[in-house]
Amino acid sequence: MLWWLLLRRIVSVMRDLVSNKRTLFITTKNLDYIRNTQEIKILQNTSKSVNIIGSNAKSYLMRLIRVYSMLLFVSVKKYDLIFVGFAPQLIVPFFKRKFRNVYLIVDFFISVYDTFIFDRSIFPQNSIIAKLLKQVDIITISAADHIISDTRAHGDYFSKEFGVARGKITELYLQADKSIYYPRKIRRCNELIDKFIVLYFGSVLPLQGFDIVLKAVEQLKDHSDIYFYIIGPVKKQKRVLNNNIEYIEWLPQDELARYIAVSDLCLAGHFNAEIDKAKRTIPGKAYIYSSMGKRMILGNNMANHELYDDSHNDIYFVEMGSPDKLANMIKEVKNKYHCNDAVDA
Repeated sequence: MLWWLLLRRIVSVMRDLVSNKRTLFITTKNLDYIRNTQEIKILQNTSKSVNIIGSNAKSYLMRLIRVYSMLLFVSVKKYDLIFVGFAPQLIVPFFKRKFRNVYLIVDFFISVYDTFIFDRSIFPQNSIIAKLLKQVDIITISAADHIISDTRAHGDYFSKEFGVARGKITELYLQADKSIYYPRKIRRCNELIDKFIVLYFGSVLPLQGFDIVLKAVEQLKDHSDIYFYIIGPVKKQKRVLNNNIEYIEWLPQDELARYIAVSDLCLAGHFNAEIDKAKRTIPGKAYIYSSMGKRMILGNNMANHELYDDSHNDIYFVEMGSPDKLANMIKEVKNKYHCNDAVDA
């Protein structure tokens, strides 16, 4: 498959960058965060040695304090490579001088400028803060010898927006934790044995287009043969209430995997058509659904098409921003399959 060949090429590029290097890995995100575990594993499998500066403190401020404290006293002369993981904007501008004689790789997983100005619209585009955030991104990305992005579409955007050579950027796609998310069959409760179960989970950020999901669910609330699991922090006043919809605020990962396993169709997204970042990002849940071998609906955008295409029977694309198209696709998939996938193991 094309995506498998693509992933092999990316892994090969990563190995060439870090192979046989004495590496220092730095992150401000909790160490068990999926992106950190993915990168640490790659480094441990390919580098000569790996030391890690990070923290599992629950408070982000406390993690920053601990990471900064360790960086103040660490000698970087003994390293061939410094790899800064999540949020290099919080590290590189302050320690750029210390890193200057060591090969530097940063994971530019997010742009603070894009996130705060366009994704979440916290500050106006022409404000002083917007200009400051863009400069922080530029300083960070310009200091790096090589940059990691999560998609090719994001790499193109970073190159154009921040003036960095495209050849310095390599995409590294996320990977689900396969010790948790793997194919399985789960016994359903008797009440749902004949239902077509559709699942959505997420943090309900605007980027994800959760409002589109809710409108599609509302259109289908009279379809008694369809049952929805909506997992995430959905405010009660925003919920569509009906007998075929079940809201679950939070689940640990192993329990989430069981709910996914019992579902016939999973909604991945992103479905927001107004935020450009939604078109440049493959939703993390897509990697989870794929790892579990589940049918899923994706937003029809350039990032999703980097790894997925509709030639695969279990992948469906829908126009972003359209609850009508999403509702119709759910019905189309339901009519195509019988509800006999999630039965006894």
